[in-house]
Amino acid sequence: MKEIKAVIRPNKLTALRDALRTVPGFPGMTVTKAEGCSAPARRPGNSIKEELTDYTPKVRLEIVAEDQVAEALFQRIIEVTQTGQVGDGLVWMTDIHKAAFIFKTTPGAEGL
Repeated sequence: MKEIKAVIRPNKLTALRDALRTVPGFPGMTVTKAEGCSAPARRPGNSIKEELTDYTPKVRLEIVAEDQVAEALFQRIIEVTQTGQVGDGLVWMTDIHKAAFIFKTTPGAEGL
């Protein structure tokens, strides 16, 4: 299994969600609000003070997926979220050694 994490522009979330839902085996994702700033070297002309105090809103995604679908999800995230501008975000993938869904079914609720 793989864990895919991404930090993206908030305005790309709806399009990304729609695109990921078309990938066979998409397991769902967790989304949280985040803020961040880039390194001073990535934005020439700005002072360090501006870089450290100018946080921009982002969205952080987390997806745990089977190996065979993880690469397709990773590539789809890049395709949908890139604009070619500084601040598009970051996506990374790591190995998961063990994962399990946490739920308990209620007797008679198997069809829900």
